[in-house]
Amino acid sequence: MPSQPTHDQATRLAFAPDEWELLTHLPARVMIAATSAEPGGTRRAVAEGIAGLDAIAAGGGSDSHLVRAVVSAIYTEADRDDEVPTARDVTDRAAGLPGVLAACRTAAALLRARAEPADAAAYTQWLRTIAGRVCGAARGDGPRFLDDLGTALG
Repeated sequence: MPSQPTHDQATRLAFAPDEWELLTHLPARVMIAATSAEPGGTRRAVAEGIAGLDAIAAGGGSDSHLVRAVVSAIYTEADRDDEVPTARDVTDRAAGLPGVLAACRTAAALLRARAEPADAAAYTQWLRTIAGRVCGAARGDGPRFLDDLGTALG
């Protein structure tokens, strides 16, 4: 008798591989963009990074099967270190932030079309939470990034 896929596997199978990659890489991209939205010193970047990682991990306790599946994938996919952007990849804030916001718009449209409304809402709220925690103490462009992110996510 064939085994039934787990709920995480079933959630992943609901999306094409490139769509799943977008959904699993976007939390880190949002975290990096939020960190990059505000210039600051190394100490501030470390604190923001820790806040972002904590917010990503907190998604593991979400009521949403989609968010939990994405968190699980983030922490279990092999060879992710080569694929996930780092702060060094966002050296030009003016160029990097629009790309992340465009990816957010794509993900929001994908979720509206293919996910349960509650999962779509939970995922986009989770991204907002990640950015909010990173930008929590931001002055200047951080709050503007949160506004732009909210607009991109719909």
